[in-house]
Amino acid sequence: MNSIEKRAIAGIGGIFALRMIGLFMIVPVFSVYGNNYAHATPLLIGLAVGIYGLGQALFQIPMSMAADKFPRKPMIFLGLLLFAIGGVVAATATDIYQVIIGRALAGSGAVSAILMALLADVTREQQRTKAMATMGLTIATSIMLSFAIGPMMVASLGISGLFWLTAVFALVAMLLLLFVPTPLRVLRHNLANQSIGEQLKEVLRIGDLNRLHIGIFALHLTMTAIFVIVPQQLADVLDLSVRQQGMVYLPLLFIGFAIAIPFIIIAEKKRKMRQIFLAALTLLVAAFVCLALGSKLSYVLLFGLGLYFIGFNLLEATIPSWISKKAPVANKATAMGINSSSQFLGAFFGGALGGMLLSQGPMLAWGLLGAVMAVALVLILPISQPPYLTSTTLAIPKQVDVTAWSQQVMSVGGVDEVVVMPKDGVAYLKLDKQKIDDYSRQLLSQLTETKLDI
Repeated sequence: MNSIEKRAIAGIGGIFALRMIGLFMIVPVFSVYGNNYAHATPLLIGLAVGIYGLGQALFQIPMSMAADKFPRKPMIFLGLLLFAIGGVVAATATDIYQVIIGRALAGSGAVSAILMALLADVTREQQRTKAMATMGLTIATSIMLSFAIGPMMVASLGISGLFWLTAVFALVAMLLLLFVPTPLRVLRHNLANQSIGEQLKEVLRIGDLNRLHIGIFALHLTMTAIFVIVPQQLADVLDLSVRQQGMVYLPLLFIGFAIAIPFIIIAEKKRKMRQIFLAALTLLVAAFVCLALGSKLSYVLLFGLGLYFIGFNLLEATIPSWISKKAPVANKATAMGINSSSQFLGAFFGGALGGMLLSQGPMLAWGLLGAVMAVALVLILPISQPPYLTSTTLAIPKQVDVTAWSQQVMSVGGVDEVVVMPKDGVAYLKLDKQKIDDYSRQLLSQLTETKLDI
């Protein structure tokens, strides 16, 4: 990777980590501490946990579509600002309804898809898989770490202190955004003339993208429901306080992470993404079978959670990479926005469902969540391997009009997208190798005054 790509991964990864830890460290403790708020009921507690997902689901698509038409970074800043305001509202709450409002506000800062699209803009095709997989692992690790951090910190900070911490994280993320490269995108198709309906239709007609949306929906529905239900189970079966439960999640996280990494590498390098993806879904179904059948046995409960963490890490790491490969060039943020909306809509329903299942038996709860994952596996089964594309890097000649030069490069046959970073003096080209011929290579060489190996 070059310095631009490394800087982008570090900055965007940091923003993702801060957002995810801020959002999810509340999840494993709120089903217990939420009872301290006025008017709290099991259903409202579950709603407070999952409501941020509804905000994300509602705003992810419109914000992402706007980010395909306008610069991405101002949209990200707006989303982080909403995230900070939501943290403050929840931190100052005395009743459950204000917590729900604060979580919904934080959720409305829907920038996950825009961050992924920005990362795709500033990474070359041959490095994008690595970048997206790294980001997926960052997200998965941040979520899992938050489940360990929340229980450890709630005793000293209190539940309101955790909400204040989310607001601080949002402010730090805004500072990190300043260090992320700012690209100038030049596309073959002018999105300014494309209607919202056409923009959505282009993405929604791709069947494999829709299967990925189903996968992320089911994954986050079950994940959010688990961490509404499991604190009480760990207390009943292992006699652990909420604070002690963080020490259960942490080793399971690292074991799951260590086991998942080799399979993620195989999926990417050996082009076995479909096989690994379907195996991970099957593993999640098996995890719920363990949890349902052994819910009263401590070692089976821990084994089932360990299996879930492995499958979660595998899916969370591979889905962003797959989306970046399969999404239309001009509508990357829109495709990622639909996927993120599916993800957070799943979290919303998972929180509400987990709240309703709190008063039910563990076998019924785990069995129902296992059925959700099994249905997702059946629907996703026809998915095909993702495409593997290529790109190249051009040095921008000195003393040229960058906009005019970019349009000249864009006019060359076989060039589908140009992302220009004037401050760094480089441009990334997304290429269709079947359309690149000797004449196209000659034109690109003339425009850059260098011989190209493409």
